[in-house]
Amino acid sequence: MGASRKSTRRLGGAWMLCPYCGLPQERVATIEHDWVLLEPDMAPLAHVVPAEYRWIETSDGRVTVYGVCPPDPFQRCRIEHRLACPEQALPDLWPWLTSLRGENARQAERLNEPEPPSPPEEWPDAG
Repeated sequence: MGASRKSTRRLGGAWMLCPYCGLPQERVATIEHDWVLLEPDMAPLAHVVPAEYRWIETSDGRVTVYGVCPPDPFQRCRIEHRLACPEQALPDLWPWLTSLRGENARQAERLNEPEPPSPPEEWPDAG
């Protein structure tokens, strides 16, 4: 598949090169009359993609976010190229897990901190 290939399956869709990694991404119209850049030729099962990242194709070729939980076990969806792009940071898909990981990192740092010095045997006279 060539990166310059035009897609005629979708409303105004086109293959574009990602400015970060240089791989193709597919520009697809949304039902809200916007555009989204999707990973080309990939349609994972919807239940393996977090709800707010599932793009479902409608009968006219446009896409919409599909937040139904749990989705039909055989429903396929599309994902944005930025999720698959090797040159972009992965978004925070599970904020609670990110918070837990941060707290665990702080807890591990506290465990590895050196013991504070022991107080002197005799305190100085402060007056």
